[in-house]
Amino acid sequence: MREIVTIQVGDFANYIGSHFWNFQDELLGLAEDDTADPIFKNNCMDMDVLYRTGLTHQGAYTYCPRLISIGSQGSLGTLSSSGSLYGDSSSSDASDTLTWKGAVTKLAEEPREKNLFLKSLSKEGEDDPNIEDKDRVQCLERDVKFWSDFSKVHFHSKSLYELNGTWTDFQNFDNFGVGKEVLSGGFHMEELNDRLRFFVEECDHVQGIQCMVDDSGGFSGVASEFLENIADDYTNIPVLLYSVRDTFSYTDATNQRKLIARSLHDAVSLSKLSTYSSLIVPVGLPSLGGLAPSLCVRDDKNFHSSAVYASAIHSISAPFRFKPAGPISSTTYAAGSLDIGEIIHILAGQRQNMVAILDVSMPAPSLSVSDKANPGGILNSFHALGTEIGDDSEDLYMDESLIFNGALYSGADRASVSQVKDSICNVYDQGLRAKPRPSHLSISLTPIPIPLPFPSIFPTSTGRRGEILADQPLAGPPKGSLEVESVPVMTRLRSSIAIKPFIESRYNNLLRHGMLRGAKGADLLRDWGFGKDEVDDMGEYLSKMLRIFKPSSEMTSDSD
Repeated sequence: MREIVTIQVGDFANYIGSHFWNFQDELLGLAEDDTADPIFKNNCMDMDVLYRTGLTHQGAYTYCPRLISIGSQGSLGTLSSSGSLYGDSSSSDASDTLTWKGAVTKLAEEPREKNLFLKSLSKEGEDDPNIEDKDRVQCLERDVKFWSDFSKVHFHSKSLYELNGTWTDFQNFDNFGVGKEVLSGGFHMEELNDRLRFFVEECDHVQGIQCMVDDSGGFSGVASEFLENIADDYTNIPVLLYSVRDTFSYTDATNQRKLIARSLHDAVSLSKLSTYSSLIVPVGLPSLGGLAPSLCVRDDKNFHSSAVYASAIHSISAPFRFKPAGPISSTTYAAGSLDIGEIIHILAGQRQNMVAILDVSMPAPSLSVSDKANPGGILNSFHALGTEIGDDSEDLYMDESLIFNGALYSGADRASVSQVKDSICNVYDQGLRAKPRPSHLSISLTPIPIPLPFPSIFPTSTGRRGEILADQPLAGPPKGSLEVESVPVMTRLRSSIAIKPFIESRYNNLLRHGMLRGAKGADLLRDWGFGKDEVDDMGEYLSKMLRIFKPSSEMTSDSD
């Protein structure tokens, strides 16, 4: 067994995680559903890679994500921090153990009311024949306040952790320094280390840790402190980190001080998170309007944008849990398995770069349409999910890992593994790319299933299998889970010179605002707990990340 431990840090990371685990839960349910598409019964996924079996206090078997989710106090919504399977350990009355003999005033917050979707998952909604699936879908489109509002997954009692009582104004939890301070006291760190140890020590052989971090504010500092401990305690376990941001984090700063603080935060965050990670993947766009006309995403809804990012992460991580398979044949359902350590090794390449770009095509066009109508092939349907991405068309040292989930050949007809392989390799062989073939190609015939609590982001021209319907009007309300059962998704991780502008802007901002004589942000960095030597170390680290993109001749002269 090659298990994965998942860590989610921050509100938006948990939004993405909620969709990600809904995909896994949907796959588990469809594999047992006799009425479901047969493709889901042969998905070749070993779900034990992500899940663990256990027992409740009553002796009932459980199957839960191997997960640690970290959020702010109150971010769980109606969900208990002890999960839904093991009872609420926080429900005991503290007044029962008080030795104080005087009057006691008890302050209790009214429990939040579940929405229609959550009620339908429990006994509350079982006996109401007036509630239909469309009502549950519409309630989520109208109002999602917490990531738990659309989660249909049961969590272990050690999975959900709230950072209680650490700050009074969450709006000010917006920079690396305040997040770093949260775990410096010791209590939270000790508790998180104990929870991680619980999940790691029950594994046979951990292939790696996949981590989603909301790095736009204080949670970046929280994650950095936690990852530093992980690097010390589990030196041989690779960490694949997705640094995620919602659209709201890209709003313009209102004054110069906030602009400098944001610029320094971004630089410090990249330096520190990459220090304790094996590979870091920035994920987050100021707007997802560029994905049109394939998707209709509302930027003002984290429920929408997080669904797209979760789809890409689910797709790119699928090979980590492929079951071992033999040679490709007509009955093959998946090919190209690899683990976290292998993909990190592939993408590091000759340069030893550790910042990768995530691209997605969703829904991916059918192979026959792409081959006939698109001289660049299906690869031209990719969209980068990060900012400040440059051009790498002439980068001869580029390394990439590509995965196609549920490809369609023509219309709604599914493609075989050999058809997908031939179609993609033909594009490279035509000489339209600098490299003749991708560094690694993975193929799964299983598409991404669309669970009920998935946003309505598909255009009216989308069919039930994610195919493009030529006879449908372009205008009309977007489709969701009631009209679309699954979609083909193609994703790619690439390590190339295109990431250089992303790193360069952060290095230059740290140099300008924090390191040069008279820098206006130097005092701010000191307030965040960084002395001059540590700031210089961060600058040198970012400079080193940039130097790997210099031509070999320049690198030789530098060393001379």
